[in-house]
Amino acid sequence: MTTAQRHTADELRALAEQAGRDLEDAPALEILRWATATFGSRFAVTSSMEDAVVAHLASRAAPGVDVVFLDTGYHFPETIGTRDAVAAVMDVRVITLTPRQSVAEQDAEYGPKLHDRDPDLCCALRKVRPLEEGLTGYDAWATGLRRDESPTRANTPVVGWDARRGKVKVSPIARWTQDDVDSYVAEHGVLTNPLLMDGYASVGCAPCTRRVLEGEDARAGRWAGRAKTECGLHG
Repeated sequence: MTTAQRHTADELRALAEQAGRDLEDAPALEILRWATATFGSRFAVTSSMEDAVVAHLASRAAPGVDVVFLDTGYHFPETIGTRDAVAAVMDVRVITLTPRQSVAEQDAEYGPKLHDRDPDLCCALRKVRPLEEGLTGYDAWATGLRRDESPTRANTPVVGWDARRGKVKVSPIARWTQDDVDSYVAEHGVLTNPLLMDGYASVGCAPCTRRVLEGEDARAGRWAGRAKTECGLHG
């Protein structure tokens, strides 16, 4: 990928706001082509490896694009396997970020099973902080957020301004439905996490993820029984 012009924070915010309006009805691939043309090597895709749809789309828009994965130390083996398969078969560069502390080191400082006692702090230490550090060299990042996933994501813009990080946030499949995702996966043979075939509708860290029940929304299996609905990466 090329090295694009560097932008100030004000310029980035203006770009995000304009693109959010201009690209609202654009196809996902067009949104990603805009992002890669605008930001070049200062654009990255983030993936939880629930599926590789956005990574696959981005590889078509910009072969060799950086795909950032957060290895929290609590992932299901299937998630790590999906990451390794994406790195092996897609034209992307998978970058794995890890927290400052191993799980054992965190347990020693905060006590075991912090995810049960203070899940917000656990997510902050193992997800939010590593991502913020890992995205330092980028001006824009892409996510797989969709408006139909949960009420908290209903207003997700296809391109928006991430004020906390001072970056442009691109959600190219924000307007997609689960049917759209399934159709794309089937048409292009995209890798998906095997857990999606085993009752999991959304895949996060193993201690905080369960299968969903009939009639529940896709995010219901995350932090079940708690008021928590997001890890903090997106709000």
